[in-house]
Amino acid sequence: MVLNPLAKREINMTDVTVVIGAGSIGQAIARRVSAGKRVLLADLRQENAAAAAKVLSDAGFDVTTATVDVSSRDSVHALVQTAAALGDVTGVIHAAGVSPSQASPATILAVDLYGTALVLEEFGEVIARGGAGVVIASMSGHRLPALTAAQDKALATTPVDDLLALPMLQPDQVKDPLNAYQISKRANSLRVMAEAVRWGKRGARINTISPGIIFTPLARDELTGPRGQGYRRMIDLCPARRGGTPDEVGAVGALLMGSDGAFITGSDFLMDGGVTAAYWYGELAPK
Repeated sequence: MVLNPLAKREINMTDVTVVIGAGSIGQAIARRVSAGKRVLLADLRQENAAAAAKVLSDAGFDVTTATVDVSSRDSVHALVQTAAALGDVTGVIHAAGVSPSQASPATILAVDLYGTALVLEEFGEVIARGGAGVVIASMSGHRLPALTAAQDKALATTPVDDLLALPMLQPDQVKDPLNAYQISKRANSLRVMAEAVRWGKRGARINTISPGIIFTPLARDELTGPRGQGYRRMIDLCPARRGGTPDEVGAVGALLMGSDGAFITGSDFLMDGGVTAAYWYGELAPK
């Protein structure tokens, strides 16, 4: 008797979507791509993961929680093992990070730059054929002046555990939190481009989304922080004349992780209401 291999998989395995970062954007994407799948929701703080899990569970999703420190290889590796034990990892949504108003340059580089590279490497070892991932970067990466080709390649391909030792990332080069954030987000898109080659060998895809001002708790920290006036000016002078919503990012995430995006990998999607356009060619251009 020959069993249908698909039937065997249906009996024994579950597709798993891993969401790293329990914030509004990660949840918005997860809601669109996780029906009928198990969701593993991980955050640095268990209380954040539990609160987000309740919202998703109340909406009918099968949710498991975990804690993770993306700046720790042991912690990320443990999360990978937890995810793989639940079933086939077919989706990875990496939405964890800290903003310029929340942390020092060193912490931003450790979490947003190194942590993202670590997540890409570790989950690239287990992502299932046909799987897809999305990394949430930022429009800030698009406002950083052009780097040299050598710097781009270094950010994209340097072994993960050597990244923070790059000369361009030392304290005498990265002196303020905003600069650290811009470099980290530029590095995210470069790293995803390089990782798309490796993920592709497993039959999987990976892309970045670079949102602008999306109304989340993190954005509200910025709007009420020392750079708040600048953020409000960006909203007022961008072509869209407003900030965005997590659901709008969720729609793009669903495209990139679904069958309609099957030909898209190694790409970065800027969605900022035109802030970057206005920065380079409009009223937001530096004087």
